[in-house]
Amino acid sequence: MLNPSKQFAQIALVTLLLVGCVLVLRGFVAAILFAAVICIATWPAYALLLRKLKRRQVLSATLMTLALTIIFVAPLTLITLSLAEGVSLAVEKIGPLLQQGLPRHPPDFLRTLPFIGERIDAYWNNIAGSREEISRLLRQAIDPARGVLLQTGGLIGNALLQLALVVFIAFFFYRDGEAIAGLLRTGSRRLGGELGEHLLEASRNTVMGVMVGIVGTAAGQALVALIGFVIAGVPGALLLAAGTFFLSMVPIGPPLLWGGAAWWLYDQGELGWAIFMVIWGLLVISSIDNFLKPFLISKTASLPLLLIALGVFGGALAFGLIGVFLGPTLLALGLMLAQHWTSPQTPAPPQPES
Repeated sequence: MLNPSKQFAQIALVTLLLVGCVLVLRGFVAAILFAAVICIATWPAYALLLRKLKRRQVLSATLMTLALTIIFVAPLTLITLSLAEGVSLAVEKIGPLLQQGLPRHPPDFLRTLPFIGERIDAYWNNIAGSREEISRLLRQAIDPARGVLLQTGGLIGNALLQLALVVFIAFFFYRDGEAIAGLLRTGSRRLGGELGEHLLEASRNTVMGVMVGIVGTAAGQALVALIGFVIAGVPGALLLAAGTFFLSMVPIGPPLLWGGAAWWLYDQGELGWAIFMVIWGLLVISSIDNFLKPFLISKTASLPLLLIALGVFGGALAFGLIGVFLGPTLLALGLMLAQHWTSPQTPAPPQPES
C-alpha cells in the first residue's frame, strides 16, 4: 500500500499536469472540438477513401484535408474579398450624395402615401436644400454601419483563421482516428463499463444528428434563397444560393447576401423587387433556420425536439459556434444518465438450487 504522503504527491502532480495542459490548450479548445465534429461526420467518406488507397493513411488524410480546404476555407476567403469590395462600392455611392445632394423631391410612391406623404415630402425638401443636414444624417447612419461592418469583418476574419486551424487539426484526427477511437472506447469501458460505451455511442449519434441538421438547414436556406433570387431577377442566383449555403452557419451570414441583392435591386430602380427581397429574406430565408434545424436534428439524433432546441440555442449562447454541437450532445448525455439512474432495476432471475 502506498504511503499517504506519496499518494498525495502523485495526485498533486497529476492535477498540476492536467491544469498545465488545459492552460496550454485553452485557446485551441474550440478548434479541436470543431475538428473532431467534422471528422466524425465525414468519417464514412474517409474510411471509403482509405480502402480505395489501400490503407495509406497519410495520403488519405491529406486528400480529405484538401477537400475540407476547398469546401470551407476557399468560399469564406472569396466572401471576405467580396465584402471588402462591397464596402468600397458603398463608399463610392455615398460620396456623390455629399457633393451633389439629394433630388429635390422624394420618389412618387413616398409622396402619394396617405396621411404621411405630405410630411415626407416636406422633410425631404428640407434635407435636400441643406448640405449640412445631409452630412449630419449620413454621419448618423455611417457611424453605426461602420461599427457593424467592423464587427462583421472581425467575425469573418476570425472564422477564417479558426477554419484554417480546424483543417490543420483535422489532418491528424484523420490520420490517427482509428487509434484515438480505440483509446476512447477503452477509456469509456474503464470509467463506466457498459454505460460508458452507451454514452460514447450517444455522443457520436448526437454529433452526427447535429451535422445533418446543420447541412440540411443550409440546403433548405440555399433552396429558398435561390427561389427568391430567381423570382426577383437577381443575376448570379445560383452563385448567391451557394454562398447562402456556406454562410448559413454564421448567424449574420445569409442577410449579407440577400441584403446585398436587395440593395442591388434598389440601385437598379427596382424598388418593388427590392422590398420583396427584404421581406423574403426576413420571413423565409432567415426564419427557416429557427424550426428546420431542431426538427432535422431531433429526427436524426432521436432526441425530444425541446431538448434539441434548447441545446442548439443555449449551446450557441454559452460556447459560440461550437456550442451548436456541444449543447445537444451534453443534453443527450444528461438525458441518458437521468434515464439510467431513474429506471427501475430489473431483479435478477432466481438461480435454481443445485
